[in-house]
Amino acid sequence: MNSSKKYFAEGLGTFALVLFGCGAAVIAGVTGAGPSGVGLLGISLAFGLAVVAMAYTIGPISGCHINPAISIAMMVAGKLSAKDTFGYVIAQCIGAVAGAGILYLLATGSAGFSMGEWALGSNGWGTGYGGAYSMQAALIAEFVFTFLFLMVIFGTTAKNASPQMAGLAIGICLVLIHLVAIPITGTSVNPARSLGPALFSGGMALSQLWLFIVAPIAGGICAALARKIFIDD
Repeated sequence: MNSSKKYFAEGLGTFALVLFGCGAAVIAGVTGAGPSGVGLLGISLAFGLAVVAMAYTIGPISGCHINPAISIAMMVAGKLSAKDTFGYVIAQCIGAVAGAGILYLLATGSAGFSMGEWALGSNGWGTGYGGAYSMQAALIAEFVFTFLFLMVIFGTTAKNASPQMAGLAIGICLVLIHLVAIPITGTSVNPARSLGPALFSGGMALSQLWLFIVAPIAGGICAALARKIFIDD
């Protein structure tokens, strides 16, 4: 497949992930769409189902990474070239920023919307965010859940796995991750997903962005190495 087509697909997929997932949190979240909103389960499903939809839409084109941590882990595992890894990551970041931009335009159309700290579904930790978890808890959560996420991805996309079920399994895994991690960090496991909202939100979201770049990438790399050492022949 032509590289430009793969990069476009990655940008489009990440755009959709941010718009659907963060959009569910911002527009239809706990207080949106009526008295109760979609809540934690609804937001978790939005992120997971976005991945499922994109997996079957752009998977045949680019593999549907839509996440720099996945692309970098695939490079470490020898499944993606350095050139394509760079192209994927750039495209994913552009798509995430574009998705957050569209979400900003939609959210600011509401008379009651206010751009407070950690706006537009930004990730974060500490006093004033979610369950006010510590930086240590946020770091551990993002590392461990990205590690597990990549282990599922490597397992479901292995040569002896069923390719038709990979997108569904990966999406379900992401739902499970969100169900646990939303109160801790809002759930990133994806540097691009964190980058887009943080750029528009600024403030604390932008100052804490480093954790949502470092921890998911480290977790993904460790998963690639663990897969190589302990599982692959």
